Order: sequence, then C-alpha cells, then structure tokens
Amino acid sequence: MKFLTADLIAFDIEANGPEDAIRAAGRLLAASGAASDDYTEAMVQSFHEKGPYFVLAPGIALPHAKAESGVNEASVSFARLKRPIPFGHKSNDPVDLVFALGSASNADHIAMLRKLTMLLNDPANIQALREANTPEAVQALILQER
Repeated sequence: MKFLTADLIAFDIEANGPEDAIRAAGRLLAASGAASDDYTEAMVQSFHEKGPYFVLAPGIALPHAKAESGVNEASVSFARLKRPIPFGHKSNDPVDLVFALGSASNADHIAMLRKLTMLLNDPANIQALREANTPEAVQALILQER
C-alpha cells in the first residue's frame, strides 16, 4: 500500500478545471507505478458520468474509479492546487486539495479511506496540508495520526 509517499505528493499544481486536477493526481499514481494512465482517464470519466460526488468536504476532492480500470497497487496521491477551482459541488466548492484513490480491493479501499478520514478529520491537519512545502511535512502529519 502506498499512502501519500513522497512520490505521490505534488504542490501548487496549475489546473484549469476539474479534469486537470483529477489528471494531476492521477499522473502521480501512474508515475509511481501504482496505477495506469487508463485509471486516470477512468477517474475523469467517472466525474463526467456521476458528477462531483467525491467532493467530500469543503475544498477536498477524492476522485477514484473501479480497480479493474488499471490499479496495480492500493495507493493514495495528493495534489494541492495552486488556485482553488470549482468542481460543481453545491456546498464544498471550490476545491484545492485533491486525493486520488486507487484500490485493488474493497478491503484496501476501506483501509485507505479510514486512514485518509483520520487525517482529514482534524481541521489543523487540513490547514497544514494547505501550508506544507515538502512531502516530508505531509508525511509528518500522517505519523502524528497513528
């Protein structure tokens, strides 16, 4: 399981719309080998078909798709956008924190969601994610939550 490892974290991503933001987070998964480029496109397609249901909290999106769309290893990436962008969610727009989730099984999906929920339940952690300048700063937050 790759949960916000250094190679899955990027800051100040330029995104002109939700698709750009999803692709930025998906490219991190693909570059690490955790998922294929097809998985990134499946996340974009899911957004087109189902809308912004994965914008779970103010400013936070968790795009994902079915494992068979190209997940190689359970993983979560993090792309912080340079400027918040609207995803079309009634109450949680605009989004600046994008976590792409790739899970190979239901158990992996639940385990990663649990870890991410623990991290994001604390408003201080969300603020720290908005201010972090290094992957190590993000990883320090994760270690705190254990």
